[in-house]
Amino acid sequence: MGSDRPFWCLAPFFFALAFPAGADPTPEPATPAPLAGSVLLLDAATVGDGVVAVGSYGHILRIHGLGWVQSPSPVRFQLTAVDFVDDQIGWAVGHDAAIIRTDDAGASWRLQHFAPELEQPLFDVLFADPDTGFAVGAYGLMLRTDDGGESWEEVEYADYPDSHLNALALLADGTLLVLGERGIAYRSVDTGESWEQLEFPYEGSTFGAVVAADGVRVVTFGLRGRVFTSDDAGDTWTRVPTGTELSLMGGTVTADGRIVLVGMNGLVLVSSDGGESFERFRHPDGDALAAVFEVPGYALAVAGESGLAPLDFNTATAQ
Repeated sequence: MGSDRPFWCLAPFFFALAFPAGADPTPEPATPAPLAGSVLLLDAATVGDGVVAVGSYGHILRIHGLGWVQSPSPVRFQLTAVDFVDDQIGWAVGHDAAIIRTDDAGASWRLQHFAPELEQPLFDVLFADPDTGFAVGAYGLMLRTDDGGESWEEVEYADYPDSHLNALALLADGTLLVLGERGIAYRSVDTGESWEQLEFPYEGSTFGAVVAADGVRVVTFGLRGRVFTSDDAGDTWTRVPTGTELSLMGGTVTADGRIVLVGMNGLVLVSSDGGESFERFRHPDGDALAAVFEVPGYALAVAGESGLAPLDFNTATAQ
């Protein structure tokens, strides 16, 4: 991969549409699309007995079993991440610093934040509780809400205006981690009231992070197949060999505790020992994968440049 950015951050997506000073723009809503499940999808979250996935053109899909339905979306541009705090309430973020909220498990959504003048897309969103949430994105943008997203304020934490913040993680003890470009990592132990910069052992980009089933170990992944783990909230990091230099874009922890990571060229990594080691597979489609998720009652599925696809290790090729 020739760029130190996730594939969904490349132009023209990366640059938001500028509006004149004093304008009060309203985004166009997404349009229904019969093929919404076959175009670029970037993130997914388990919600009750289903899954909600988001991606290009503002598409939002509710997945149950082997089928999906498209939900109305208040935006028509790329949505990059989605997070649910319970089985009903969730948020999605994306282009133009947009943040949208659902109160009915993804059936309907409303716009809470929209700032095209910033020209800074958001790349991840995470809520510590129904009121307190964070969103991070391009050029160091970090937003915080304490009222469930009704209002958002920019967080002042350090002077890194040119480095993207790509991922958020919440440990079981409430510790928050933010990771991004150029080996940037931050930690907060007081629900975002203050932040400290951590030393990270890799100067490239981290694109995502998952917290293992124990709630303590964080597993980060990103550029050139780099995977690191920490068992002390980021004080120290251990590199885990992956045997690949393909960039990793998405990950999940399954109900049985496996850690599954996905990335470019259909790459799938699976750990059954809490991130100590990974087996390599290649999805038969061979497409770039941005997210992997467990469909309740069924099996694993992936999302990426060609939309949704099942993940069957009987057909995936061991590497």
